[in-house]
Amino acid sequence: SGYFVFRIDYRGHDQSEGEATGAYGNPGYQIDVMNAVASLQQHPQVNPEKIGMWGHSMGGYLTLRAMVISDEVKVGVIWAGVVASYTDLLYNWRRTGAFTPSPSSTGRGWRGSWIERYGTPEQNPTFWDSVSATSYLADLSGPIQLHHGTNDEDVPLEFSIRLAELARAQGQLADLYPYEGDNHNISKFFSTAMRRTIEFYD
Repeated sequence: SGYFVFRIDYRGHDQSEGEATGAYGNPGYQIDVMNAVASLQQHPQVNPEKIGMWGHSMGGYLTLRAMVISDEVKVGVIWAGVVASYTDLLYNWRRTGAFTPSPSSTGRGWRGSWIERYGTPEQNPTFWDSVSATSYLADLSGPIQLHHGTNDEDVPLEFSIRLAELARAQGQLADLYPYEGDNHNISKFFSTAMRRTIEFYD
């Protein structure tokens, strides 16, 4: 289909070296992602001007951050993404589903340590806004497409809805597809979501 696909294992995942520290309280995974983009640009089969990113859940968080950090990622697709502000991550993110902890979600305690160090969002809104990708949507490097199941018990649908609203308010293209009754993995509408994803990249 004319695509070169690279799948990343973050540090400490599967056979990758390093420690799996998680993405939300440590920049390591984001560094891995940006290094992956830079490496892809050097590959002889890759058009460095047409790099897109796809992310699910935490991968959606990393995709959004990559697109406000760098203009090298031209388009992004996010499924059930952790794409809210850090204030929402603190106060409005409750996992009630069959969430299986991974090396990146072992409760390293970034919430408590950050509040202790920087204060709450009410006490120090400047800090919490500064670390939220949603504060930089004017810098979004390209259009995004969002997919989210309405019965997602791991990441709230509201995260994707709010991101679409905020991005559009900044004049960005943000398509949102909710899937009625579907779960965190968009299992029921997987083929539909994947077809839309491919058409968006095309």
